[in-house]
Amino acid sequence: MTATERQTVQALLAWHAAMGADEAIGEMPFDCFAPPAAPSPPRVTPRPKPATGSAGASAGEAATLVELEAVVARFEGCTLKRTAKRLCFKRGRDDARIMLIGEAPGRDEDLEGKPFVGRAGQLLDRMLEAIGLAEEHVYITNTVYWRPPGNRTPTPEEVEACAPFLARQIELLSPQVLVLLGAAAAKSVLGRTEGITRLRGKWLIYSCAGREVPTLATLHPAYLLREPQHKRLVWRDLLMLKEGLEQQ
Repeated sequence: MTATERQTVQALLAWHAAMGADEAIGEMPFDCFAPPAAPSPPRVTPRPKPATGSAGASAGEAATLVELEAVVARFEGCTLKRTAKRLCFKRGRDDARIMLIGEAPGRDEDLEGKPFVGRAGQLLDRMLEAIGLAEEHVYITNTVYWRPPGNRTPTPEEVEACAPFLARQIELLSPQVLVLLGAAAAKSVLGRTEGITRLRGKWLIYSCAGREVPTLATLHPAYLLREPQHKRLVWRDLLMLKEGLEQQ
């Protein structure tokens, strides 16, 4: 390969990475320029059963968060699992008073197997530190437990497949306060259709196992990395969170 050809290939790879295709998902290399193989006879594949029902039954069988994580690790009803490297179930303490829920793992989370460990997670840690909280004070998870390819937004079907596990996760942790990071988490957990700017800045309620859990929605840290001028809004939400915890 000449130097010019090498530069062309490197530029193409950089372009693919910028578009979100930053890793291979197959086990073996594939030559897309190879002549097509002879067509195989068509096969009829039975349509899979909806994952939500089986997920709900499996989630209900878990008596602890450790058991629930093992159930999720065995679950095959979410298509995201096929392309993700690792399960990202949670970060923090299993007896925390505060539970934070985001949208989906990213590349760093997929590599480490924990939610919110990349740039957005580091910003989240600094946000919590500003009101006297650290990882040992909180429990952090997402609406889906596997990274969507290219960091795309999870589909409604993918969120629905994981929803019974998330509901059981909240029930087992039984937090005193829920914090929903971003519009996707607020929509998934609360079933609300309003935008995050209308939901944030006020206390909401999440009903769980006969309890009404005080819930605060705020902007996602990843959004703040793109729009840092809105950090002042999140600071107000954090002060509300701190005041609410002090009153309990």
